[in-house]
This record gives sequence, C-alpha cells and structure tokens, in this order.
Amino acid sequence: MKAKVNGTFRELSDGTSVAAVVSLVGAPAAGVAVALDGVVVPKALWDRTIVPDGGVVEVLTAVQGG
Repeated sequence: MKAKVNGTFRELSDGTSVAAVVSLVGAPAAGVAVALDGVVVPKALWDRTIVPDGGVVEVLTAVQGG
C-alpha cells in the first residue's frame, strides 16, 4: 500500500502503525507529534493506529530556538 509521509509517497506494509512510520522516518523518541489525515494522533495510540492505504502522515519534531 502507499501512504504519503511528510510529503513523499512511500510503500508501506498493510497494517503499518503510526509508531512504525515514526521509526521509519528516524524521528527522536521525544518531542514528536503525528497527524494522520489532518488529525493529531495521541502518542498513547501510535501503536494501535493503523495507516490506511492512501493515508497522509505528517511527523513533526520540536525544534528549540528563538
């Protein structure tokens, strides 16, 4: 299946979780937010939230600065 991850289409296995996508993009363990089809997914649900075929995932990391 295909999903758009941070603006790029990627081939993912059926049943891929949001947590797996976060790992795939190499995001750090803390300071990360994820939106699936425009809706923020709480971190407690990342393992149980499955990315659908054609889904749009945005993985955002906090950046310190000013």
